[in-house]
Amino acid sequence: MESRCENCIIRQFNSLRAMSKEELKQVSDSKTTKIIKKGESIFEEGEKLNGVYCVRSGVSKLSKLSANGKDQIVKLASKGEVLGQRSVISQESTNLSAIAVDTMEVCFIPKESITTTLQKNPDFTLEVLRHMAHDLKEADDVIVNISQKTVKQRMAEAFLYLKNNFGEDADGFLSLTLSREDISNVVGTATESAIRIISEFKKNGLIRTSGKKIGIKDERKLLEMVEGF
Repeated sequence: MESRCENCIIRQFNSLRAMSKEELKQVSDSKTTKIIKKGESIFEEGEKLNGVYCVRSGVSKLSKLSANGKDQIVKLASKGEVLGQRSVISQESTNLSAIAVDTMEVCFIPKESITTTLQKNPDFTLEVLRHMAHDLKEADDVIVNISQKTVKQRMAEAFLYLKNNFGEDADGFLSLTLSREDISNVVGTATESAIRIISEFKKNGLIRTSGKKIGIKDERKLLEMVEGF
């Protein structure tokens, strides 16, 4: 179902909230809504983007291919996030790939709608800068984590992050189910290591599993592990 940007609750979470009613109307008239199935890509690293993608529902993994041919997931983007802003504004190719982790609904907004508003509306420009600065801080945190924390600490942190950001289902498992490979790509380790640590965590009563699903059993112990106790 097409939704008008000016009536869309999602925009409260991103830089579009700083647009005027008239600007939102123009964006709404130019955008297209797409359904992206699990595993499909929204854009690939190195692509030139003709616009940005506003996430209405679902989750996308933003990843970068490392020199050894392994993906490093730098962010999980969900409802309200705008993907591709930096690339469109800097007029550079994307430095990340965006792939759907589950079925997504995204709105594609052509770059003209964004660049025109940037030139005319300083409030919007400030909001965009704020969001880009936040993304930069998150990227810095990823670098620090990988260089200063052990794989086990990063794994514990990943499970806590998934619980705090995406919640749990009715059975107490993490709502967002990632493959073992995706978990290893979030943590920055080999898939075999991730599988080994997951079974160690399970044996020590920190988590429980059911197929691909993971549930947190001892949040306090995971927190202590992250903090190095």
